[in-house]
Amino acid sequence: MDIDIVCKPSAYKHSVTEADIRHTYHTRVYEAALDGFPDKYALAGFDTSGNPVEILYNPVDSDAINVFHAMKVRGTFLAELGLRREQWL
Repeated sequence: MDIDIVCKPSAYKHSVTEADIRHTYHTRVYEAALDGFPDKYALAGFDTSGNPVEILYNPVDSDAINVFHAMKVRGTFLAELGLRREQWL
């Protein structure tokens, strides 16, 4: 079953396209709930050009998510998730 990905305007703030958000979601290599934030999730993956991207989203229901943040992955983002920077950048 395919998930419905809804992108809020804030998801485009850092010039990540909808196509790159969708590609990153479907090919993600890391995903986890954010500590202390109920119903907020982080994922990391790669865009259509192979660049590392970070995404934050809320689940809407079992068939949909609401993406509210997307940008080139930051070292601080990786550190917060317990991932090693040198594996990504």
